[in-house]
Amino acid sequence: MSLTLRTISREQHLAYIQSLPAASHMQVPAWADVKKEWRSESLGWFDATGQLVGVGLVLYRQLPKIKRYLAYLPEGPVINWYSPHLEDWLRPMLAHLKQQGAFSVKMGPPVIIRRWDAAAIKAGIQNPDVKRLRDIEATFIEPRAFEVADRLRRMGWQQGEDGGAGFGDVQPRYVFQVPLENRSLEDVHKGFNQLWRRNIKKAEKAGVEVVQGQYEHLAEWQRLYEITAERDHFRPRPLSYFQRMWQALNTEDPNRMRLYFAIHEGEAVAAATMLIVGGHVWYSYGASANHKREVRPSNAMQWRMLRDAYALGATVYDLRGISDSLDENDHLFGLIQFKVGTGGQAAEYLGEWDFPLNKLLHKALDIYMSRR
Repeated sequence: MSLTLRTISREQHLAYIQSLPAASHMQVPAWADVKKEWRSESLGWFDATGQLVGVGLVLYRQLPKIKRYLAYLPEGPVINWYSPHLEDWLRPMLAHLKQQGAFSVKMGPPVIIRRWDAAAIKAGIQNPDVKRLRDIEATFIEPRAFEVADRLRRMGWQQGEDGGAGFGDVQPRYVFQVPLENRSLEDVHKGFNQLWRRNIKKAEKAGVEVVQGQYEHLAEWQRLYEITAERDHFRPRPLSYFQRMWQALNTEDPNRMRLYFAIHEGEAVAAATMLIVGGHVWYSYGASANHKREVRPSNAMQWRMLRDAYALGATVYDLRGISDSLDENDHLFGLIQFKVGTGGQAAEYLGEWDFPLNKLLHKALDIYMSRR
């Protein structure tokens, strides 16, 4: 299999992404503008006929004081991961990145290894012996994903630790998704658990209205987001990040990012951002006020976003990261409990993988990250 790799233009990169049924929002060229603290490059793989057959967005983060970089491909590259000749795809990439001054490469193969349906997770939550998703028998296993992992190990790639390195940009290994393909909206609604259906009805009765916001409403989004950050003890991103995200993504494609608000009695009490690439739609960030939770604005908003995703012809509505913990005492348990109510599926990705091009600098980065 003869493949060549070279830097491509943003236009070539975007045209290739647009030709696919879906790809990660972190592999579109505009994501480089969102992550402006990283240097970026678009890579293209070409077959023997000169046709573009794969792309990758690389983000380079410089080490302090020396001109060496961590090269990161979040949820990428966008290549044929199930190719029996995976080495032919990744070897030229490593050679190129080394040439660019990378001392280590981190990537996130967009390959799902297992899925658990809502019924299996619910049974797991009720079983006192079950503490993690992995303790439950998967509803679906992708045997080819294990072959991908074996090939990567043989090539010298190392599997990243869950929640490990990556300058805070490490992506979730476990996500929750609602499949929409070959289902009617009625099927999707029926798939919700009783509590979700009741809460949607409750919001409707209380007069909760869900509306789409625009760029000028991001300040209102930020207000709710900072309330949420304080309540849930995480460090919020600044307003400038979301403004940059909106401008970068929607300049590339006017329907790439959306903003939603749940309004009750004239007041915004919940908000969310939504990202769209082809048939894959993500609920990206969520926020809510500390009061009026009894009118269930979050359920109403998710139902509206799901309906809009369906109207766009999406094949999957992705609620993004969950913890794999099914322990009711875990502070992240509420997240999986909320998402499982949609009747969707938990999915486990192959996780992030590292290739140390300079073992000494790679080790130094590991030590630095573990001390942060």
